[in-house]
Amino acid sequence: MCERVRAIPQTAQMTDLQSPLDVERRDDGIAVLTLNLPQRRNAMTVEMTDAWRSAIATLAADRDVHAVVVTGAGSAFCAGGDLSWLDIGAGANVDELRARMLPFYRTWLAIRDLDVPTIAAVNGPAVGAGAALAFACDLRYAATEATFSVPFTGLGIHAGMATTWLLPEVAGLAVARDLLLTGRAVSGEEAVRLGLVNRLFQAPDLRHEVLEIAGRIAAQAPVATRLTKIALASGGHASFEDALRWEALAQPVTMATQDMVEGVAAARERRKPQFTGR
Repeated sequence: MCERVRAIPQTAQMTDLQSPLDVERRDDGIAVLTLNLPQRRNAMTVEMTDAWRSAIATLAADRDVHAVVVTGAGSAFCAGGDLSWLDIGAGANVDELRARMLPFYRTWLAIRDLDVPTIAAVNGPAVGAGAALAFACDLRYAATEATFSVPFTGLGIHAGMATTWLLPEVAGLAVARDLLLTGRAVSGEEAVRLGLVNRLFQAPDLRHEVLEIAGRIAAQAPVATRLTKIALASGGHASFEDALRWEALAQPVTMATQDMVEGVAAARERRKPQFTGR
């Protein structure tokens, strides 16, 4: 049913048998990325960041991937950046810190560059950069035990990982101000009310339910799905006219595909369509 790849970066210790990122390739077109340092609450270590960079680049080049799910091993989704990075902060050269942080941000946020839908399955606490990773995905589903927090100012630092863009994009400016200025944690139930997540599931059911959703997405027409994701990227179109112009081009593109012929035929014949991406 699936192929499991252990994404171990070159910088990892050869004696360390645990991969910081587990990549599962399923035969239904879904790739599942599991942050795999449960003993460290899946903090974004250097090794995990290297593995993430490699995995995202591989998925971006694979046309057989139609949806990507991100989740965490153990009881946490992601505790955010490795706090050991903060030890070098006080008194450090600002330019040197910027040169280190910007590639880190870009590596993790490269999931936004994938042209297939991405889904965060938030199985536990999502903190700081870990919450930003969830916000960077197209859809978010959470376990009832999940929490979200962006406690940057409580650590004496400004938000990172484009949180000041992602959080307003997901839930609006008022919610972003509340969470970023107070640093408070939001429960799964409140996260739904605030629009941070789409739905909640019981923890034992989260993976199954999210894979069901991802499977439905992956089964849709690939060209139409990719163009729809582009249309909704970064908050959608700048204006009503921009939307009209985009759709007047994107819809004809899909109408010229074999997948449209198949979709219409399947609807008439009351059967499941078999899309090929052509």
